[in-house]
Amino acid sequence: MTLPNELKTSNGFPLPLGANVRKNGVQFSLLSRNATSVTLVLFHNEDQESPWEEVLLDPVFNKTGDIWHIFIDDLSEGQLYCYKIDGPYDPEEGHRYNKNKLLLDPYARALTDNFLWDLSKARGFDPLSSDLDQSFSWESSGQYVPRCIVINNRVNYIDDIPLNLPDQDLIIYELHLKGFTKDDSSCVEHKGTYRGLMEKIPYLKELGINAVELLPIQEFDELENINHNPETGERLKNFWGYSTLAFFAPKATYSSSGVMGEQITEFKEMVKAFHDAGIEVILDVVFNHTAEGDQMGPTISFRGIDNSIYYILEDNKRLYKNYSGCGNTFNCNHPLVRDFILDCLRYWAVEMKVDGFRFDLASILGRDQYGNILSNPPLIERIEEDPILRNTKIIAEAWDAAGAYQVGKFSGRWAEWNGKYRDDIRLFWKGEPNTIGIFATRLTGSSDIYHRPDRGPQHSINFITCHDGFTLNDLVSYNNKHNLQNGEQNRDGENHNISNNFGIEGVSETDLIDRVRIKQIKNFLATLYLSQGVPMLLGGDEFRRTQQGNNNAYCQDNEISWVDWALLNENKDIYSFTKFLIHFRKEHSILRRTSFLTGKKQEGFGYPDIEWHGAEVNHPQWDPKSHSLAMLLNGEYALKEGCKRENDLYAIFNASLKPGTFKLPPAPNGKPWRLIFDTAKDDYLDGENIVEKSYFVEGLSSVLLSTSEYKV
Repeated sequence: MTLPNELKTSNGFPLPLGANVRKNGVQFSLLSRNATSVTLVLFHNEDQESPWEEVLLDPVFNKTGDIWHIFIDDLSEGQLYCYKIDGPYDPEEGHRYNKNKLLLDPYARALTDNFLWDLSKARGFDPLSSDLDQSFSWESSGQYVPRCIVINNRVNYIDDIPLNLPDQDLIIYELHLKGFTKDDSSCVEHKGTYRGLMEKIPYLKELGINAVELLPIQEFDELENINHNPETGERLKNFWGYSTLAFFAPKATYSSSGVMGEQITEFKEMVKAFHDAGIEVILDVVFNHTAEGDQMGPTISFRGIDNSIYYILEDNKRLYKNYSGCGNTFNCNHPLVRDFILDCLRYWAVEMKVDGFRFDLASILGRDQYGNILSNPPLIERIEEDPILRNTKIIAEAWDAAGAYQVGKFSGRWAEWNGKYRDDIRLFWKGEPNTIGIFATRLTGSSDIYHRPDRGPQHSINFITCHDGFTLNDLVSYNNKHNLQNGEQNRDGENHNISNNFGIEGVSETDLIDRVRIKQIKNFLATLYLSQGVPMLLGGDEFRRTQQGNNNAYCQDNEISWVDWALLNENKDIYSFTKFLIHFRKEHSILRRTSFLTGKKQEGFGYPDIEWHGAEVNHPQWDPKSHSLAMLLNGEYALKEGCKRENDLYAIFNASLKPGTFKLPPAPNGKPWRLIFDTAKDDYLDGENIVEKSYFVEGLSSVLLSTSEYKV
């Protein structure tokens, strides 16, 4: 990559935005309404101290409406560039232009990561001034910030077809791309990279996973965290990545093949490999805020391009409304910002071939330009109805950091992380009173939330644990969070964990306690995979991954967050049980319904679709002190889901510490009940063991019976 001796330019065209390779050069286009001048900066090479050429755009010839554009001959893929933009520096009016700061193109498809960034140098104000952010910085940020890379998507094209799996059939597995294989115990060649994750595809396929949900892989600054581990002095990082710098760019350091554009190809190869294995790829995307933070943060991109458009500002316009808890809030329902978000989603769906998106703090997508919750948010509706995105999975984290809790409020084909499922299932298995009725509701798809004409159980993403909070092992091992190593004096992280350590905080040397914990882990897993709705498993929970009681490991790029694969051999029984549950679920469509169970005998059927029982047949105990319940699913109703008649299932859930004998009703198909698993037993059975009339259930146990043999 070298610049021509003389740059030959022409006016160019306003669309498409970004840097796009054409026959004889590159077309650059940038939207900025309030800028007084725009300068394109072209670098001679990839060195951190590379000289550059500045091309000042003429506002007469190189501007159409609010879009600045230019075409430069003889440039090609790999060219590095940024922008300098001038305009009013008037925080009280919402403008923070500073031409001394290099700015990233919001549409940049890749960023350089060949040197350590120092984005503190990108602050548009003088940090030593008593006027704080109302001062002005004359320091250039050129030596400290990444550069944008011109990418030719046609050169990096990989032929791949999305899988379009039915929503109700998804088995989602949430993981951190780097942390999943970074530890030496992963035994992969390319640790912590896209290619390293590809090496784990056979494992995921054997487990039965058909969708991975990746924590943010859009470019972010790992070094933005200024805290240190008070115990070790180690500099902490932004490990999770919920602080996006460039929404079109895959994280360069996750690439094993290079960071100068090679990350594009490696990411596409990873997606193709997942698709070849029958596994979809869902991205966790963060459109609720950006890495620029509050008024004391750096000027990296949006702030220096059009601060008053891209962010929701307070009435005084100097400060930022902070519904994200991260310093700023993206102005998602401004028409121009809405277009940007849609362009980004289309790019990842069309060019990068991903199958869907999980939207972090998605309630912010429904706030207007003043921060108010809209009754019919145009962006949320537009994402759902967009013809290009029509087949992608769209999953909302239906809350934000400012108190908007909207689980059940998204409509149409939007699925939601069901936070109520997580909490209610935890409460039931902890033995809390007055939980039996809501447990039954969560088990059957949360009809209290999703029973609407355009909704069904498949819109509930069920989970017990996720990246944010305790792992499943820690949920049964700790009563309290242990986040001191995050450098925030244990103030960060959730306090209301609904966990139970069973008598000892942390690792237990007592076999009795460990056996109870194993049983409880199996209870949670059994509940998850026997529930209507879409199950999501946190990566490593299938073999007791631990974060040592840390329930907010966002900053721990180390063994706390990295998956320890040695635990797979140590806890093979949990892995085998999880694998069994996943495959059992796949073979029974009555566990993957798209309509809600009614409890009534429907026309053409001999029995109801579901029956509730207790220790006595036809006598479920719904009183506040009840902690046990039995559920009969009539396999005949699989016919309504377009499948052949399936075997009847009978599940018993006993969250009481007391054992009890449960009498068994006759199966609708007239066949004998056979034991499939009992979480109180060391080994689950193969279905050959016929159970007649009753079954003795240990305390804190789950049991599944079926009317057919099932070889495990």
